[in-house]
Amino acid sequence: MNDYVIRVVASLSDLSPKAWNALLAGEAEPSPFMRHEYLVALHESGSASPESGWTPQYITLWRGGELRAACPAYIKTHSYGEYVFDWAWANAYEQHGLAYYPKAVVAVPFTPVPGARLLARDAQSRTLLVQALVAWCKQEELSSLHLLFGADADIAACTEAGLMLRNTVQFHWTNAVRGDSDPAIGYADFDAFLASLSHDKRKKIRQERRKVADAGVTFRWSRGACIAAADWDFFYRCYARTYREHGNPPYLSRDFFGRMADTMPEAWLLFIAEREGKPIAASLIALSTHDDDALVAYGRYWGAVERVDCLHFEACYYQPLAWCIAHGARRFEGGAQGEHKMARALMPVKTTSAHWLAHPAFADAVERFLEREGEGIENYMDHLGERSPFKAG
Repeated sequence: MNDYVIRVVASLSDLSPKAWNALLAGEAEPSPFMRHEYLVALHESGSASPESGWTPQYITLWRGGELRAACPAYIKTHSYGEYVFDWAWANAYEQHGLAYYPKAVVAVPFTPVPGARLLARDAQSRTLLVQALVAWCKQEELSSLHLLFGADADIAACTEAGLMLRNTVQFHWTNAVRGDSDPAIGYADFDAFLASLSHDKRKKIRQERRKVADAGVTFRWSRGACIAAADWDFFYRCYARTYREHGNPPYLSRDFFGRMADTMPEAWLLFIAEREGKPIAASLIALSTHDDDALVAYGRYWGAVERVDCLHFEACYYQPLAWCIAHGARRFEGGAQGEHKMARALMPVKTTSAHWLAHPAFADAVERFLEREGEGIENYMDHLGERSPFKAG
């Protein structure tokens, strides 16, 4: 153990992109959102910065000059942009005259996508990284540590270190296995996907798609470097409008998406809805970049400048699902929350976060709360399982 050195780095630009991305590529559950380019773009665009309540610190583990493990850690002064809600914990601290903020979060800002958070060469390095995180939190006198939407290996290391676990529910679509006679992954086409659903769900989807088509709306898609600057501009107009309609400023700046177009174009798929040759809506999908044979799509952002009945469903689910089927994607992750996604065949999956609290009494109270909440999540999953949109048998 004495061969290892822990270093805390304030800027990801001080770490080699090649070394960081090599760690990520070795993970069983990588995602494009943990790439060096993505995280740097968040910071350099001002989207995730100390001014917005996200102060980055990178905990790194070295051995013999080689980067063995690393993770992004943020000192947070609020709980926005995390999607694992701990407002009640913060309120309880405040009611007892204690400070919940600042706290530490190991996550990708504004991105509730499960995947590797603790990048490591091996299990031992990952375990040491968790220990280093807890020690760093104690040194900085932070109230707590929260690892959000972790991969299985992350959660195993956190469990070994004594962190508490919390489950939430997301909705993901999985491409079918055609059968023993045809072992290929994937539905043959969108009609084959519809045929797998119950009559009522199949009928509803066809009705929703017909409403959009009858309104004269058509779609086109562009991927990677083929996404034109004008389309990025229109997408951002839609994205920002959606946030402002809900009374919030957008988390991500236009500069952030410009950096994505420059440094990670292969990770993006854009759908533009048009009527009479005029763009009226946009839906941006992220794509895994590590293995074309295990392509995963992630529903991310959407917005519209005109209202058309069922346009959201078409732009955010049916067009992406049709693309995923045509291109052999294994999975489409629909993002946080939303039981309505089940009607579109996105099925419930549990996601897991891990938590450490410095205050012993509050740690005990939160542990009891998580036990009760966990039972509720299990019951909720059972309830959702009874509402499958697929044909019986």
